[in-house]
Amino acid sequence: MSQRWLITGSSRGLGRALSEAVLQAGHRLVATARDPAQLADLAARHGDAVRTVALDVTDPAAAAQAVQVAVDAFGGLDVLVNNAGYGNVDSVEDTSLDDFRRQIETNLFGTLIMTKAVIPLLRAQRAGHVIQLSSVGGRIGAPGRAPYSAAKWGVEGFSESLALEMALLGVHVTILEPGGFRTDFAGSSTELREGRAEYDAVVGATARRQRDYDGNQPGDPARAAQAILAVAAMAQPPLRLALGSDAVKAIEAADRARLEALARWRALSESTDFVA
Repeated sequence: MSQRWLITGSSRGLGRALSEAVLQAGHRLVATARDPAQLADLAARHGDAVRTVALDVTDPAAAAQAVQVAVDAFGGLDVLVNNAGYGNVDSVEDTSLDDFRRQIETNLFGTLIMTKAVIPLLRAQRAGHVIQLSSVGGRIGAPGRAPYSAAKWGVEGFSESLALEMALLGVHVTILEPGGFRTDFAGSSTELREGRAEYDAVVGATARRQRDYDGNQPGDPARAAQAILAVAAMAQPPLRLALGSDAVKAIEAADRARLEALARWRALSESTDFVA
């Protein structure tokens, strides 16, 4: 069955791969980017099945307008994909507060703004699916990526709460947690700073590893897009889905370590209760 999609950050990376897969599958799409000229080829190839919209996800008025385009063009919206985002590499000490705010504004508040823009429509429809692009970094904090992880952990907590509310309306929420994919995310989309010597063993190593990783990531964006299409077609989709074997392994190891730490410190944790 044809669905009506809105994808943020459609011009490149996973957003671009997903936009192309959505249209090739016969769905209709509101494709968004800061510069919609980057989406002109989608419009040329797919005609009335696609609308291209200029969108800064941190602008509530622009978010509302993008949702309205879906309503005007397609009569509603079935799937919102909050994909737009980026993450720089630097130490906490050397990342300015302005840089923290910019990354958190895009990655977290952009997701909040877009989600809130679509909720009234989905509530009225009593149907829909909100798909949030988080990251392995939304489950595991990494050195050099504090603003990105702070934002993505926020997306995870927000989306868990959202899912419990939306379930009352027949609306699904899914959090996607990609590992490394061969997109621009590890290239020109990211500012990599090795920083000062004191943090080189972790922050500098992260920057160097990402440079070497670019073009060698295990994840295939086209195959990720097909997985997302499958999730959007499910009657009972998962709340969380790791994307990529590297993501599965990293999250599995981190969760195991957390459970072990919980057990190790259980007595101290439980010692804070009132004595019966």
